[in-house]
Amino acid sequence: MTTSPRRPSPAARATRRSRRQAPRSATFIERNRTALLWGGGILVFAALVFLGFIAPGLAPAYECKNIFDPTPAPSWTPPPTQALASGATPAPAATPPAQGYVEPDMGQGHVPLGTKISYTWCPPASGKHFNQTGIGPIRAGFYDQGNAQVPQGWVHNLEHGAIVLLYKCPGPGCDEAGQDQLQSLYGRWPDSPICHWPPGGGPNVTPVIARFDDMPYNFAAVVWDVVLPMEAIDENALFQFYAAYGERYNPERICPQLYPTATPAPLPTPSATTAPSAPPSGDASPAGSVAPSPAGS
Repeated sequence: MTTSPRRPSPAARATRRSRRQAPRSATFIERNRTALLWGGGILVFAALVFLGFIAPGLAPAYECKNIFDPTPAPSWTPPPTQALASGATPAPAATPPAQGYVEPDMGQGHVPLGTKISYTWCPPASGKHFNQTGIGPIRAGFYDQGNAQVPQGWVHNLEHGAIVLLYKCPGPGCDEAGQDQLQSLYGRWPDSPICHWPPGGGPNVTPVIARFDDMPYNFAAVVWDVVLPMEAIDENALFQFYAAYGERYNPERICPQLYPTATPAPLPTPSATTAPSAPPSGDASPAGSVAPSPAGS
């Protein structure tokens, strides 16, 4: 006689069901794996773009160790006029030397594009610079305040004999009237003193008018090793300065056949008139009136 198996009681069936493992719920990472992978990839790409393209533009392109703020020298006084004897030939008229200060030479040399350079003096009138067409030297012309040029570019212009007129922001060269004045000044610029290049002519390196904030004066005209600080644009002093010192002390001459056979007299030692000061902050007020001293001929 066969007995039918015993059916489990309801209590036993409930016990068996309770022993079964409940289905495991997915973790946050598992539920969002695809979104997290895409998000992580986007973040990595953004970081690479920032480090490769944006961060270099935010980092300072150059460094100023000292601001070139020389001590004003006494104004030039003409020699006294003496009565001439009958029939004597009068002496040539005494004219004041062109204004300007000698800045200690910082050497020369080409560096790779993007190299940060530490200049002993700012604004630099010499020093290391870039060497690539359109980047160093830069083209001659007026650069508005939103198109500031790093000195690594225009120092190469100085090396070729150019003059660079710098203006500081904030300052009188940065408002609408000042920008118009600087732009029109370029059109009145005289030919270079030795090579006789017209503005933008020949190798297209002179003159350059550009913004530069790391100086205690509103304007500065710069040729190789010589600086003319100005609180306001003085065209007469500016063009006299260019005629006296432009294309004379720069180490690379573009038109050597036009230079006199005699080497120009060496520049006087600059240490006697050079007083370094700390770099001004961006909101520093302009320095007082600067009375430039002769820089030698």
